[in-house]
Amino acid sequence: MENLYIRHIEVLGFERRFVPNQHYKMLKEMFPIEAGEIDSKIRTLPHLPAPRWLEGHKATENRQSTLSDYIQSLVNLPPKISRCQWMLNFFQVRSDDLVLPVPHPSKKTEMYLMPKDRKLTNSNEITGPILLQTYRSIADYRKNSKYEMSIQTGDIVEIVEKDENGWWFCQMEGKRGWLPASFLEPLEGPNESEEQEPNYEGEMYEVIQSYTAAQEDEISLQEEEMVDVIHKLLDGWWVIRKGEITGYYPSMYLQKLGTAQKTEFSTSKRNLPPPRRSTIRNAQSIHKTERKQISQETYRRNSKRYLQQQKSKSTPATNHNVWKQKHDPRTMEKTQATGASSRENERQKKLFPVIPPRPSLSEIMEHCTEQTKSKIK
Repeated sequence: MENLYIRHIEVLGFERRFVPNQHYKMLKEMFPIEAGEIDSKIRTLPHLPAPRWLEGHKATENRQSTLSDYIQSLVNLPPKISRCQWMLNFFQVRSDDLVLPVPHPSKKTEMYLMPKDRKLTNSNEITGPILLQTYRSIADYRKNSKYEMSIQTGDIVEIVEKDENGWWFCQMEGKRGWLPASFLEPLEGPNESEEQEPNYEGEMYEVIQSYTAAQEDEISLQEEEMVDVIHKLLDGWWVIRKGEITGYYPSMYLQKLGTAQKTEFSTSKRNLPPPRRSTIRNAQSIHKTERKQISQETYRRNSKRYLQQQKSKSTPATNHNVWKQKHDPRTMEKTQATGASSRENERQKKLFPVIPPRPSLSEIMEHCTEQTKSKIK
């Protein structure tokens, strides 16, 4: 008789509990190579989505789809994993699954149901394994709050979420927390491939929190000031333009015009921007070439050049044949004809009186007789 195995699983919802947890560890222990314990680059076992301390309704909906993808990825693995006894144990109904857990003193057990339009109804929709990016720490970092994570130089972390403010949610050997992107470097090369190129046209942003420059290449601004963002860097320090002045400014203090107010970001109680790369001491990179950087002088020069080009486009270009055109007989005749036409129009205006505008209702009521007023009423 052929052994039983799981062919398809559909997620109808999930319940967030705090005890028990981390049942998936047995799969990592049984398949260390596939789990990336020996070489993270050849990992095929999908990552279990890391939890977040503060989640809104949108994040909860995204987690449902992510959990569904994770479970389907497990079922879609090679037979030695997807049909092993440990997989059956992984999805086996446990006694504590059926019985509600003991109430937590401070945390509440919550249940979420999958919306009908987001359920997987066809096995062909199953996605591949979820592969998280791996980065390396270039220096030691000590956490400043319970939401952050401490790392040492050379530690390899997996990136769960990259926030544009420069704080990234990472996991490493069961630990999870926020880290400043400036302390991390990709393994493939010194530069992040998804970092955008400068856009000297700029995007209009509003300053939602004032900041006083701590370094020469930064810029000080007050709340409600308008600036142009010309380069969005992954470490959370964007290059902005105020008039013809450029400088670094923390992106978490900016809000794009026409967008909703940013929700409070909880990496620490102080809600401070992440450290800049230039402030990291004893940084040790594994790459021979240094990270590509653009100086503020280059930003200012290119930005000024762009503004001058836009100004020249809006101003009509001078023609070296203007003098000839003014003295061309054909042009002179056309100008004289235009002048004669305008004089004729003025003469016609003098012959025919100008029609006055119609009086308003208030003017009529003010000057008309009582009999007329009664008719209007």
